[in-house]
Amino acid sequence: MLITQVEVTPMEFKLRQPFRSVYTEAQETTGAVFVRVETRQGQVAWGCAAVDPSFTDEQLDTVTHICSRCADLARDLNPLNLEFALAQLAQAAADSPAARCAFDLAFYDLLGLAAGQPLYRLLGGFRHKIQTSVTVALGTVQETVAQGLDRARQGFRILKIKGGREPQEDVRRVKAVADALPHHTLRLDAEQGYTIRQSIDVARALEGKLEMLEQPTPAHDLDALRQVTQRSRVPILADESVGDPASALKIASQQAAHGLSIKAATCGGLHCSRQVDTIARAAKLSTMVGCVHEPALLTAAGLTLALSSPNVLYGDLDGHFDLIDDPTQPGFRFEEGWLVATDVPGLGCTVEL
Repeated sequence: MLITQVEVTPMEFKLRQPFRSVYTEAQETTGAVFVRVETRQGQVAWGCAAVDPSFTDEQLDTVTHICSRCADLARDLNPLNLEFALAQLAQAAADSPAARCAFDLAFYDLLGLAAGQPLYRLLGGFRHKIQTSVTVALGTVQETVAQGLDRARQGFRILKIKGGREPQEDVRRVKAVADALPHHTLRLDAEQGYTIRQSIDVARALEGKLEMLEQPTPAHDLDALRQVTQRSRVPILADESVGDPASALKIASQQAAHGLSIKAATCGGLHCSRQVDTIARAAKLSTMVGCVHEPALLTAAGLTLALSSPNVLYGDLDGHFDLIDDPTQPGFRFEEGWLVATDVPGLGCTVEL
């Protein structure tokens, strides 16, 4: 398989509604870089880098420049020599997980196209659908309930409530949503905002109402996370503490969490994500596949991992729902809170730029 053309296209998107969290008061836009790869055999594959200011420190122009540099190298690589090709591209992308992700996805997409198989099936094919949560942004009790009801009307059955600013207020917000939507599954993302004591108190107050509590303590303090994990009856997931496989190995070796959250957009793509999932599986930790604000092409990559691995217990793949004018035409479907795969080869997406 010979690559004949590589195109790099940056884009900025507006969000359907401003997003609030402990990191941002009113985020209204996000960015992405699309990579189009064409082969002599006529296959067209797509990759994507997300540049979301809520989650990464990377800038759109910098990622675009690095992707352009990687594009020059990619033309000389055989995508079917996947390990070698991705190692070369990772070296060229240097310290940009976003750029690594864009080419990682494109080369994995080519692998599926070459095999004529959906990528999730080629990588394991454990299931063909998974439920996803949807994010409820930080707000007052009344705003949180209103957002939750709106998401329920859209068909979601799992809500991930953003918190981390005021623990007792978070408890009130979760309880109010539980009262309003008693048959929905609730998760709380504390986004590193609690102390050990606060984390344990929140977990105790919400026992029986929460499916999980995500990253309650600061990302760098694994000892704090471990203490909360040991004393909480609510499952504790590490998110910001997880970056590359080395960080996952530290968490696993210390049993600092009950599970790990993986985002292809921030760890560098499917190759890295699969390594983190393997570490979690070996350590008997559950995996959640998460996202940032991202085009559906990246959601398709997260869905590929979630469907291919038996260790993935949680899906949190809602990053594309609030993007306006996403050029991705996804092959997967959204049905009553479930993301359902189809038999389209590769990542199953087309992009209309």
